[in-house]
Amino acid sequence: MSPTPRLVIRRLTGLQDYCRTWEAMRDFNGARTPDTEDELWLLEHPPVFTLGQAGRLEHLLDVGSIPVVHSDRGGQVTYHGPGQLIAYLLLDLRRCGLGVKRLVNLLEQSVIDLLARQGIESDVRSEAPGVYVKGAKIASLGLRVRNGCCYHGLALNVAMDLEPFQRINPCGYPGLRVTQLSDLIPDASLETARSWVAEALALRLGMAPCIVG
Repeated sequence: MSPTPRLVIRRLTGLQDYCRTWEAMRDFNGARTPDTEDELWLLEHPPVFTLGQAGRLEHLLDVGSIPVVHSDRGGQVTYHGPGQLIAYLLLDLRRCGLGVKRLVNLLEQSVIDLLARQGIESDVRSEAPGVYVKGAKIASLGLRVRNGCCYHGLALNVAMDLEPFQRINPCGYPGLRVTQLSDLIPDASLETARSWVAEALALRLGMAPCIVG
């Protein structure tokens, strides 16, 4: 039998600058070889709005002093900030036998799994990728695939200030409601969410999690 492939887990502490992290992901992807192990980076960003490749400026309503970054991920506009868990997945899709549609489904199902273990029912929308609890979005997705490998990933709202979402049309949908773990589980913490996400993603990918930082 072939050994179970490892998923290297990197837990980055402190607020990680969006642009520097994005550059690091691109560098990682560009330097990959067929033997490079897949990785999952878990982190937080300081306040920032990001526009996907097809992002439309009309969905930025009143950004104020929060910076806006045009990213190379898919999707429209979203907000990142302290208290939101970012899970960047750097996978060799060819080696994993995954297409983009299947990977999106896998990411969504991972969040649904971890919420279900806490007794929270959630679902997805075919027209708007992500995970929803009673119609309010709790997790957003955005990916970039280059040379058969992906980066970017998902953002799970844990215990954050949700007000900046009111300054945009989240994911391009006016009036879209958002929610977070701490509204559903009062003692939810970012550290707990890190463990839940790493476990759920590794299980769905059929990989062995290996924490290195």
